[in-house]
Amino acid sequence: MDLFRTKSIEQSIKDSDEKGHGLKRSLNTWDLMIMGVAVAVGAGIFSVGAQAAAFNAGPAVTISFVLAAITCALAIMCYAEFATALPVAGSAYVFTYATMGELLAWIIGWNLILELLMAAAVIAKFWGVYLSDLFSVLNLDIPAEISFLGLDLTWGPLLIVAVFTAVLIYGTKLSARVNSVFTVIKIGIVLFVIVVGFFYVSPENYAPFVPAAEAAAESGSGWADQPFLSFLSGASPAAFGFTGIISGAALVFFAFIGFDVVATSAEEVKNPSRTLPRGIFAGLIVVSILYILVTLVVTGMVSYKELGASGAPSLATAFQLVGADWAAGIISLGSLIGLTTVIMVLLMGLARVIFALSRDGLLPRGLSRTSDKHATPARTQILCGVVVALLAGFTQVEVLAEMINIGTLSAFITVSLGILVLRRKRPDLRPAFRVPFGKVIPLASAALCLYLMFNLATITWLFFAGWLVIGFVIYFAYGNRHSRLRLQQHSYA
Repeated sequence: MDLFRTKSIEQSIKDSDEKGHGLKRSLNTWDLMIMGVAVAVGAGIFSVGAQAAAFNAGPAVTISFVLAAITCALAIMCYAEFATALPVAGSAYVFTYATMGELLAWIIGWNLILELLMAAAVIAKFWGVYLSDLFSVLNLDIPAEISFLGLDLTWGPLLIVAVFTAVLIYGTKLSARVNSVFTVIKIGIVLFVIVVGFFYVSPENYAPFVPAAEAAAESGSGWADQPFLSFLSGASPAAFGFTGIISGAALVFFAFIGFDVVATSAEEVKNPSRTLPRGIFAGLIVVSILYILVTLVVTGMVSYKELGASGAPSLATAFQLVGADWAAGIISLGSLIGLTTVIMVLLMGLARVIFALSRDGLLPRGLSRTSDKHATPARTQILCGVVVALLAGFTQVEVLAEMINIGTLSAFITVSLGILVLRRKRPDLRPAFRVPFGKVIPLASAALCLYLMFNLATITWLFFAGWLVIGFVIYFAYGNRHSRLRLQQHSYA
């Protein structure tokens, strides 16, 4: 049983032209840049920086964001080289299939499903929460939950998932246009909040910029919420100082997930050799600048200690502490619009990964069938919408939020190392974008991502192990036996 058979780049490109199983190229550089901004700038821009400042790094959370952005940039370089050499749907999954073999490719594809499914469901859940917050600000008495067949149903997530599932089925270019409108609006709101916030900044709040290290506050949850590295080493978790900056980077890395989703759209990009690198890096630059500006505002408006005393700090907390309560409504609206575009891009990415897996036979082939009229994987998009809506509407899926990070980081590591394998196996390839400095950046990317993985909670690693076990069971029960590559090799034998 050859579990590490590789699929050639030429075969992957040929399969993307298969009638009824291919996607239409319609996206340009602007579409990709907006897609990256859309998926990375959500409600988290108004909260994650404040939380990391309050409990991890203090004003030095700005450095945490820079480290997270650099880590993401190193990995995205590797994605860009792969995507220009292999511009088909599937992102890290197809890249791994071409370099490290089918079993590892399946695991990475399975982890991408974990990342995108959990992210879409969690974000849809939070969309419903922010919708309720907006109703409260507007003094509208509309319940967030209704009773359905004896179960409590959060209706907001079902509504937003249904709307964007329909938009995605209708066409990728239409989705990009809708995405552009919402993203431009939310960037405008973020910039407005940043500009207003700077009028309340007091320089003394930035001192000390790197607070002295101290023992982390007891969470009461024991080993489960302890960073996995601390659990393995026996070291006591610490806050602030250098350790706080690093743990803050692991937390705010959540803000940068989604750039790998942009790579899943490679098969729908016009002139991918030029468009993909430009679109991906432009999006990352915009996102990094916005997050750094927001953290400078939130830590300059009030002391990080005041933020921590509030319990669940956010940008709205900072405005309330300086007496600008009016900002809460604008921030609620910005959060709602921000999450809207995130959900759409994640639903698209999830469908594209499942589409790629099924086109190779590792999942039922029917899931890779595209509609004749719109050239989108309609049945897969509907399936993804139904599963995400059920998770968000009927479960407390938000408790699994860290599963998103571990799925993303595992894919980043594989793609970073896969570049080195690709260069050794296929020295004849000349992709339009090539990661500079030889082996240094891919190895640094893999090491940084692994380090961030080990700073996630121990319970997250246990859930991740369980997800991998389920993945192995599905592969050996179905995927390996139905693999098109395996069947082709046997027919030639």
